[in-house]
Amino acid sequence: MKNIETIQGRAVPVSGNDIDTDRIIPARFLKEITFSRMGNYPFYDERYDSSGKPTKDHPFNRDEYQGANILFANSNFGCGSSREHAPQSLVRWGIRAIVAESFAEIFAGNCIMLGTPVVTASAEDIERLQRHAAEEPGEEYVLDIREGTIRYGNTSVEVSMPESRRSALLEGTWDSTSLLMSNADAVKHTHERLSRQFI
Repeated sequence: MKNIETIQGRAVPVSGNDIDTDRIIPARFLKEITFSRMGNYPFYDERYDSSGKPTKDHPFNRDEYQGANILFANSNFGCGSSREHAPQSLVRWGIRAIVAESFAEIFAGNCIMLGTPVVTASAEDIERLQRHAAEEPGEEYVLDIREGTIRYGNTSVEVSMPESRRSALLEGTWDSTSLLMSNADAVKHTHERLSRQFI
């Protein structure tokens, strides 16, 4: 794991409230046994027609947003089922941070477990960010976790996230599974001690 303090790059705006995990990745793709191809599937049914041709006009299909790594979204992003595949598909497409008005709680937690900051901004600021990304798709943004800002040009927008998640990113403790595995001996010792206590 690494400390995550800043994410820098271009942004892709995806507009709409209550974008749920089934829209982010349709349920039929959950049958795959690994996450390796998940980057092919985000927003699949909104990007492709029934024959699989990319004929639908979605930001993830547009040339100017290829390589973007920050997603601008609206309210209640990631609602619906708690499938981990949703953030996995976004991360494997290339998204490294999401700025939105609000997030579904489980989705946000799953993003943090992947080292992907999810921060909130006001509705007015999100509208401005999305509009700017649409008008200037080549703009570079810097999301600063420590300062709680996202900057572009001479503009700085205040963003926030729960302190526990912010600390986990800054301290490099965001992946609890890796943290447990790297401390396997200590976990085993604690397990044995607690087992003896309750026998």
